[in-house]
Amino acid sequence: MVSASRPRIIVLRAPGTNCDLETAYAFQKAGGLPEILHINRVTESPATLLQAQIFCIPGGFSYGDDLAAGQVLAVRLQKYIGDVLREFHQRGGLILGICNGFQALLKSGLLLAPDSRGPVATLTWNDSHRFEDRWVTLAAQPGKCVFLAGIETMELPVAHAEGKFVPRDVQVLEQLQNSGQLVLRYTARRGEKVVQYPANPNGSIADVAGVCDPTGRIFGLMPHPERHIDPTQHPQWTRQEKLPEVGHGMAVFQNAVRYFQ
Repeated sequence: MVSASRPRIIVLRAPGTNCDLETAYAFQKAGGLPEILHINRVTESPATLLQAQIFCIPGGFSYGDDLAAGQVLAVRLQKYIGDVLREFHQRGGLILGICNGFQALLKSGLLLAPDSRGPVATLTWNDSHRFEDRWVTLAAQPGKCVFLAGIETMELPVAHAEGKFVPRDVQVLEQLQNSGQLVLRYTARRGEKVVQYPANPNGSIADVAGVCDPTGRIFGLMPHPERHIDPTQHPQWTRQEKLPEVGHGMAVFQNAVRYFQ
């Protein structure tokens, strides 16, 4: 895999995906060359992935989330293109999963590899037992995570019913924390000291909103950065004295593109 001044990005589309256009647009605005490909085209020719530098699974309700959020897509990823995705990653590629994409990456084992006891973490039903659609404040501890480089805080929207991050046990949680993989967390609302609902919209253990792999080149997050690439997308933009040039989510896409420049 060679670097490029304008890296090629494959944005995956599957039945039920509904954030592919916005995600591709965000990568284009960041300076990349995105292409939306249906999963059937990718599974027919997996080597297509090796011609790109960034692979992204956007949000939505892939396959209707019939078994569980992202589960069917996770099985297809693992069965048909898992080996190529691992080669893509080993060659230096970046992999991003947003919301349903995060669910698929995690459940496929591509983001957090299972051990001898099986999966080490999952994303399950929100504690509220309902779909949560709201804005949240996030704190980043980027470490090695390419996508979060230079980011300290963000305000982004969430929209999910199964976004609660649950590690298998305390030992796994500590291991992920010590290895610097819990890179994005929900933070308390202004004036509050404790992170509680709705600041943590789903009840995620340790307030986890995003996780990266040990290399920092695979990243999954529940909030939607593609929905805040313009400052006017923020619900309180008219109350700000001076608007920033871009929305908070744009940095995620800029970091990915800049990595290859």
